[in-house]
Amino acid sequence: MQVGITHDAPLSVRAEALVVPFFSDGSLDEITKEIDDALGGAIAGALAAGEIKGKPAEHLLFYAKGQPFRRVLAVSLGERSKFEPVALARYAGTAVRYLGRRNLDDLAIALPPQARGQEAACASFIAEGATTGAFETGVYQGKPERRIATTRVTILTGSFDAQAIERGAARGSVLGEAVNLARRLAITPANEMTPSDLAEEATTVAAQNGLAIDVLDEARARQEGMGSFLSVAQGSAQPPKFIVLRYDGDPSSTERLALVGKGITFDTGGISIKPAEHMEDMKYDMSGGAGVIAAMYAIGRLKPKLNVVGIVPATENMPGGKATKPGDVVKAMNGTTIEVINTDAEGRLILADALVYANKLGATKIVDAATLTGAAVIALGHAASAVVTNDEAFGDQFLAAAKPTGERYWQMPYYEDYISAMKSDIADLKNTGGRPAGTLTAAAFLREFVGETPWVHLDIAGTAYLEGESPWQAKGPTGTPVRAFLALVESLAAQPPNAPAGRPNGAQAAEVAV
Repeated sequence: MQVGITHDAPLSVRAEALVVPFFSDGSLDEITKEIDDALGGAIAGALAAGEIKGKPAEHLLFYAKGQPFRRVLAVSLGERSKFEPVALARYAGTAVRYLGRRNLDDLAIALPPQARGQEAACASFIAEGATTGAFETGVYQGKPERRIATTRVTILTGSFDAQAIERGAARGSVLGEAVNLARRLAITPANEMTPSDLAEEATTVAAQNGLAIDVLDEARARQEGMGSFLSVAQGSAQPPKFIVLRYDGDPSSTERLALVGKGITFDTGGISIKPAEHMEDMKYDMSGGAGVIAAMYAIGRLKPKLNVVGIVPATENMPGGKATKPGDVVKAMNGTTIEVINTDAEGRLILADALVYANKLGATKIVDAATLTGAAVIALGHAASAVVTNDEAFGDQFLAAAKPTGERYWQMPYYEDYISAMKSDIADLKNTGGRPAGTLTAAAFLREFVGETPWVHLDIAGTAYLEGESPWQAKGPTGTPVRAFLALVESLAAQPPNAPAGRPNGAQAAEVAV
């Protein structure tokens, strides 16, 4: 997807379609009113007749006879008083999916007046939404019914700050590409996305974006003492890969953020095998790892002033003859012994060694993301990801950075009761504490492997992929948490040296939203 800008007046823009915004109150703002006048009042007439109510992403197509743009798509931004820049990602995504499926290649998009003063953020969301809106799931269909044909989107600068729009569009395009990368990795079937394939994808990302990469094979992981990680891998014929991507954006600093993502490329549950129904969805169990690789792609492209390491422990979880059995005891890299009660609680086992390794590499802050527990879906449904932290200031900074992105996160509590439930009779820990508070006992288990390093855990089990499509997004993988990862990196990069973690202030807060 190419996203650019134009200084042309709305009525002189040459495109296959012009996209204009409106709000649910029915009144048309300057650009939309100008276009509506050229259409003989068609948009206002449709609103007055109740053909469109103005719900978010609701849209209506008009043909523009005698104009340089052949069609006009009016897309609702919802209630005017509730406008946030993230709505423009859905606005642009809706336009690309609707018009692109009608074989339109070249679109022009107008900004609402609310973009004034926050042009970079608004343009970033338009570029992101247009790029992610073009993503389709039918990658293996030989003769798809419809493909999205749109390859070019142009943002009308009008009287807005053109430089800010251009800067924001460039940033949003990179983010959109990163989100689509995470989605592509996640949607690829497990026979074509083995741990080795995932490592190859990460190697390509590193080579193309100036990142350092180290892939630990089974022998090196064993030398590091990663018994917890390797216990999950031992039932599979596919060799495990422990992927490490590094970006040194501020070599003079000792600060380093670690992004850690669960990379189970297929999860059968192991000996504690899952039910057959919907097991095909377990190719998505590497969504956290896909998010880390994609975030590192964006970081390499955008070059924030921050040191970041991305860690993805990648393996299958299979019930082979050598598979770990319920009741086995394994030892993590930090010497902690773990009784495996349920082999389907494998994500925490691979993350345990990854968190220890993050500290070995000098991480001063850690965020992990994993499709970890079904309990997160029971608690929050598909509306938000669960958050647990050992450092409230860092947790606050993550939540503040993530909030404008459109990805939703909800902080859950931590009590000592949760780690008490993870105590084993014969080892230091067990890998499951039963059904009660499953998301939080899993987080408590992980907390034992981060030491004193400020840490945020994201359980994305309910948000990594969705069963249905929306007007602006295909069904399937969502790219969560790529947007939040990048926003956090930008927040930390904008933070003055030695400043306490927490919500950025003043100009820094504006930069986070870009």
